Amino acid sequence: MDSNSFHSTVADAEKLSLPSKNWDGPTDVFVEDEGHQIHYKTLSWQFVGFLMIAEIVSNGMLSLPSALAVVGIIPGVILIVFMGIFGLFTAKLLVDFKLNHPEVHNMGDAGYIMFGPVGREILSAGTVIFAIFSVGSELLSGQLALSTLSNQGLCSMLLVGIFSLVTVVIALPRTLDRMSWMGLVSAVTIAISGVVAMIGAGLNPAPGRIIEATAPASFYEAFLAITNPVFAYAGHFMFFILISEMREPRDAMKAAWCLQGFATTFYAVFAIVMYVYIGNTVMSPVYLSLPPKWAKASFAIALGNFLFSGGIYAHTSAKLVFIRFFRHSRHIYTHTVLGWTVWITLCIIAVALAFVFAVAVPIFSDLIGIPASLFAAWYTYGIAGFFWIHDTYHLKGGRAALRQRPVGTILALLTILAGAFICVAGTYVSIKLIAESYAAGLVGKPFTC
Repeated sequence: MDSNSFHSTVADAEKLSLPSKNWDGPTDVFVEDEGHQIHYKTLSWQFVGFLMIAEIVSNGMLSLPSALAVVGIIPGVILIVFMGIFGLFTAKLLVDFKLNHPEVHNMGDAGYIMFGPVGREILSAGTVIFAIFSVGSELLSGQLALSTLSNQGLCSMLLVGIFSLVTVVIALPRTLDRMSWMGLVSAVTIAISGVVAMIGAGLNPAPGRIIEATAPASFYEAFLAITNPVFAYAGHFMFFILISEMREPRDAMKAAWCLQGFATTFYAVFAIVMYVYIGNTVMSPVYLSLPPKWAKASFAIALGNFLFSGGIYAHTSAKLVFIRFFRHSRHIYTHTVLGWTVWITLCIIAVALAFVFAVAVPIFSDLIGIPASLFAAWYTYGIAGFFWIHDTYHLKGGRAALRQRPVGTILALLTILAGAFICVAGTYVSIKLIAESYAAGLVGKPFTC
């Protein structure tokens, strides 16, 4: 490749890397051409649904029964169902925004349209940070599963390392269709794992267990508990990336219905059954409350989901940066040395950072609550209100359009307020939890088994 062609490619990539209303490049983030070696727009809505289920219905569900133990079965189940319905509503707003702005590939692109360069950088950074922390969370879940299966016979840091290597391999495919069948297997394994756990709990109910319809709790205790169901749905930050690779983006809501319908039903049933048979002594993750053979069986089956979820989170963080570098350049659509080198490097960096956080930060399992509150609370809930207000104002007639849609405007504002509340309260309880852990001497040392 001569120097003139190289500089032209770089200039084109820089020119097309900033989506806006006056964007003069191709409308869609991905351009399909028969001459391309790599094709992105290949996913059906069914497989997008499986990918959504695989990444959202994962280790987060293992904390739901303990939430019921804190606030009681009635408030806990109401919250699980409400957050599922709320998540479906915000998914609709995200899908509508994506359809109105096909050039949007990720939250950073959406931030640029609404808030300019600063919004792009904040939302892009938040996506990458939360995705990497999510990888770390899956690595720890994998380590716990492997430790349980080996009867704590191996060094936990070694187990995290093994899990990390496999996670990198899973993240490497350049297009999501190459991961779609793994998404199906992942969704099936986490469902079977939950069913096995419920059978194990049902056959081995805890003697003398206490089950409460409602339970008194302080604001700190209650909100700390309800962050589990709140963030169990926190996967909307990936929706734009998933929809961008669909053959028919207008079918995205079918995938969202599939996700929220399954997740809400499964979460509610799983939380109720596990809490009813184990009672208020239920642990988090709940599999640790099961008899050893049932805990091992449940963890063994869930391993596939933990691996795939970590891989798709790493893929997401790498994909955002990769598209930022090379949007509409030949490195996106062609098997170039530079393209593959950068892609592989980004995947390795994402998992390596997650590994370091998981083994070097003793409070990592508590620390993840902070990026979840700062970013996931907005991506899954609050920011959807901004999307609706922005498009209604700019595409349907300005302030008059907002006044003519009072119900939609009020719901959008309430959505923004809900995101703000979850963000502030979640950050507060996460910081307080970390402080209490240090005060109680519960914090271990980094890089230890």
